[in-house]
Amino acid sequence: MSKKKIIFIYPGLYTFIQTEIKLLSDEYQLISISQGWSKKVLLPFNLLIQFFFLLFNLHKVECILISFGGYSSFLPSLLGNLFGKKVAIIVHGTDCVSFPEINYGNLRSPLLRYFTKKSYQWASIILPVSESLVYTENNYFSSSFTLKFGYTHHLQDIKTPYKIIPNGVNGNLWSRDNSIVREKNSFITVLAKGKERIKGVDLIIKVANSFPNLKFYLAGIECLDLGEIPKNIICKGRLSSQELRILYNESQFYFQLSNTEGFGVALCEAMLCGCIPIVSNVNFLPNIVGDSGFVLMKRNSEMLFGLMNTALNSDLINLEEKARNRILDNFSVENRQRLLISTLKNC
Repeated sequence: MSKKKIIFIYPGLYTFIQTEIKLLSDEYQLISISQGWSKKVLLPFNLLIQFFFLLFNLHKVECILISFGGYSSFLPSLLGNLFGKKVAIIVHGTDCVSFPEINYGNLRSPLLRYFTKKSYQWASIILPVSESLVYTENNYFSSSFTLKFGYTHHLQDIKTPYKIIPNGVNGNLWSRDNSIVREKNSFITVLAKGKERIKGVDLIIKVANSFPNLKFYLAGIECLDLGEIPKNIICKGRLSSQELRILYNESQFYFQLSNTEGFGVALCEAMLCGCIPIVSNVNFLPNIVGDSGFVLMKRNSEMLFGLMNTALNSDLINLEEKARNRILDNFSVENRQRLLISTLKNC
């Protein structure tokens, strides 16, 4: 029996999109087109290509699945709505946020905000990876005011039903390798170039200055352009999945000190490799960690110093095991596959 066909739209072939393709391919034959949506100057050209792609393929499917709201979701949502196709949009983070204080979030741009809003209104269902993308309050970033985020806060009149389907991470790929010796008092953070403020690197620099005996590894960037950097901060550059898995296994703790975070896939990968998490009190991060790590309640370096001292003097072997089991029990790739496929069948 041949597989049902669905159109799968995404803005770039990121690692987690590749994982999603593998999950969906067990059940569906995917019809996709690879386009780069990051350059605004190419937007008219991309929309034209996508229009003809959809026109040629819409009659083959009953459902369109879209990853990320934005420019790439506009035409699929519009045409899917006009032609009576089911449209499901997975939202991940930046497509639900306007955070001008740290220059983050697609919803800061009026044009991108319009494209995103209309996409969500035309969709049959929205599939956030965490409840915090629908609505959340952030008391971490500032001690003087509360920030509000989520697509229901930033965008008005979104009455489309939604269903939370958490991200899933492969526990076989990301696992503890007992042949690798952990470096005592070591911390790792994963980030992309330009995301230093979002990921709380300013706090890491402060603690590195105060704890010269600790090592802080930054994976994903070659260097930091933030003035004088302590010698115990080591930038590892872009790493392959295999290289990153080794670095996770070499590190004791994982820092996720983000000022906002849609989910935290790298956090889950690190926890599966036995890194003990230390996270900021934003969005869904405390829910991921549970009782397997530590939560920084405010963006305050003195509070972080105290939390780190507590973490360094904890039962690390027990927490390593708890961290891995926390992800296996709650955020497995198998769970995401099951929920995603059952939702697409019934949407």
